[in-house]
Amino acid sequence: MGVSRRGFLTGAGVGAASGVLAAGATAAAAASSTASPSGMPGDGADASPSPARSFPFEGQYQSGVLTPPPSSKQKHAAFVSFDVIASSSGELKSLLQTITARSRALTAGGAAPYAGVGAPPADSDILGPQIPPCGLTATVGLGSSLFDGRFGLGAKKPSKLTQMPVFTNDSPEDSWMHGDLLLQLCADEPDAIHHTLRDLTRHTRGGMQMKWRMDGYNSVPRPSGTSRNLLGFKDGTANPTGNNASSLVWVDAASEPAWARGGTYQVVRLIRMLVEFWDRVSIEEQEDMFGRRRDSGAPLTGNTEFDTPDYKSDPFGLVIPTSAHIRLANPRTPQTNNQQLIRRSYNYDLGIDANGNMQAGHVFCCFQQDVQRQFATIQQRLADEPLVDYVQPFGGGYFFVPPGVRTSTDYIGSGLFT
Repeated sequence: MGVSRRGFLTGAGVGAASGVLAAGATAAAAASSTASPSGMPGDGADASPSPARSFPFEGQYQSGVLTPPPSSKQKHAAFVSFDVIASSSGELKSLLQTITARSRALTAGGAAPYAGVGAPPADSDILGPQIPPCGLTATVGLGSSLFDGRFGLGAKKPSKLTQMPVFTNDSPEDSWMHGDLLLQLCADEPDAIHHTLRDLTRHTRGGMQMKWRMDGYNSVPRPSGTSRNLLGFKDGTANPTGNNASSLVWVDAASEPAWARGGTYQVVRLIRMLVEFWDRVSIEEQEDMFGRRRDSGAPLTGNTEFDTPDYKSDPFGLVIPTSAHIRLANPRTPQTNNQQLIRRSYNYDLGIDANGNMQAGHVFCCFQQDVQRQFATIQQRLADEPLVDYVQPFGGGYFFVPPGVRTSTDYIGSGLFT
């Protein structure tokens, strides 16, 4: 192969913060300018804006979890972690009410109000005088650190919410980890993401401060089916859908606080992909690591992308190796059926690191009822899989996404204060 993985990384950290970019405001600015620039994959086929496309803000559940999938038009995203700097429970409540009010307005679209003579304009006008909804969803998650002693919320903490642990093969960077609050912004157009984040931070200044931010994008399916990750393979083929997805996502257990039922646990993992090293690996080895054909996405025992892998006729892994990613992640047994999760992932591209290597990868995002039963169990099965030589998780966290906003007077997380 001509170069070792160790040599490839010599002199630079594997994550994003240890290269030429730093977390926080500097990384946010760089990610905004490089992660989803004009001309990125996906922009060409979706070049026409979608001003009339919108999703309801109010409902039993928060939007951006099950609908719509990023393989539709909602190909741009930002995952933004915040430290809450509000000084009291009342200020935290006001912060969540403001996030709710602004998210409701921005997802609906319309004209910004007139601020008056001599006042700063009410809107940046990035999207024009009539704000188009652009298929925007704004999803709010709460980190375990929000339930410390600052706001008296200890008794309200969701039962499975912890800080994300360091798993085998992780290379965590503190500046890209955890957070009190996470905003997941998804939209059809990249400028809608920038506009929304700018609006939300403007109205919540003094209540929360950005900790880290990662912008993502997805490509149109090529030639069809599911979009591809930056290793060239289709990503999310086996994602549960419909009623099956709902039964795996929404919290309804009696062990959870009453306010949390109807919410979901969110996991975000920032994963650098060593793409230049990966490109030196033979196609046969790549396909054995995934357990799928690269061109079609079909399992190695099948012919089309959505064929079910046939593990029963291949018990010793002669066709799909027992170490293949798809086989470890989802063994497809009755015992592991309730361990499936709902993925909503994006690619990212931050340019180059200090050694001149490409600094790109994957924002893995998933939702589930029980983060221990689902994500953590799967992650433990994936420990030391062959792919670990080509991917390096370095950031992210666990968050709890509260139930949806039911009425015009309700707000995200209102159950915390009752």
